Amino acid sequence: MIPVRLDRVSKSYGSASPVVHDIDVTIESGEFFTLLGPSGCGKSTTLRMIAGFVTPTSGRILFGDRDITATPPNKRGTGMVFQNYALFPHYDVAQNVAYGLVTRKVAKGERNERVAAALASVGLDGYADRRIDQLSGGQQQRVALARALVISPSVLLLDEPLSNLDAKLREETRVEIRRAQREAGITSVYVTHDQAEAMAMSDRIAVLESGKLHQVGTPREVYHQPATAFVAKFIGGSNVLDAEVVESSGEQAVVELADSGAKFAAGRSAEFAAAVGDRVAVSVRPEHLTITEAGEGSFDAVVRAVEFTGATCEYEVTAGDLELSVAVPDQPGLPKPGDVVGLRPESRHAWLVRP
Repeated sequence: MIPVRLDRVSKSYGSASPVVHDIDVTIESGEFFTLLGPSGCGKSTTLRMIAGFVTPTSGRILFGDRDITATPPNKRGTGMVFQNYALFPHYDVAQNVAYGLVTRKVAKGERNERVAAALASVGLDGYADRRIDQLSGGQQQRVALARALVISPSVLLLDEPLSNLDAKLREETRVEIRRAQREAGITSVYVTHDQAEAMAMSDRIAVLESGKLHQVGTPREVYHQPATAFVAKFIGGSNVLDAEVVESSGEQAVVELADSGAKFAAGRSAEFAAAVGDRVAVSVRPEHLTITEAGEGSFDAVVRAVEFTGATCEYEVTAGDLELSVAVPDQPGLPKPGDVVGLRPESRHAWLVRP
């Protein structure tokens, strides 16, 4: 297990804006670290720079104390799992998994043992002689994972490996990937645009947008304490409200909403020095807005739409020019479209973010 260090890494093509801009982060030994963001945000380019397929325009990449910025991909000791699996259709499962060992001239006896162990680690015992076209998509992805693990890489790299699977297979395969990674203890870097996937699998998440790093933190940190309005909206679809700081003390501030004049307390990070009079943005998750009787909350709103999702009902409401999402546990007697309700943000869950 080794740490991976991205030391102010950037990538540009010609005179265009940087695809990746000044990424500075350390991925700890044995950590499952996810690069999360929308399409085109630079996450796959960052992964390919770690793999050696793309050369940074500036900055350094280190594996432990070793600067591998200019090291060829086949000398870095990485295993790569691609979005499209990249399996050889004319090889059986065992031959696909053994490919990296063959190119490294590993003796046949050891090769067979390592292939069997790798297949067992991904739950594919007994599949060694199967043809690739006899496997489901999830099984093919696990073959690709076994092929990456069998070479005992220092760093495991996974580029949107579940995006071609249906929802049920995605859930099953992500459990297999995480279990195999934990057992192997390999430092892993995972790329996805799927917030739920990142939250379920990761030790820490780096959220990128337009090539820039917005936040690095645990799933709970980026969900409950987003650093920016982008992070708040991208992960969990938070309501981000314009406000002004009217009181400020320690780790809390009292804010007044620009649209309704409602006042409530919100938490903030130690680095966010919001003073009285500052214009700020406040993140309030849909499940942290309480519905009350009209006139009994912080402000009133009109219910525009209701969607039943099973355990919860999700509301779209308007309060003046504000459009808000609210999620409440399903129960009898909930408001209907057209009803006027009161809304009260839960102060202990409201959070100041940078616009």
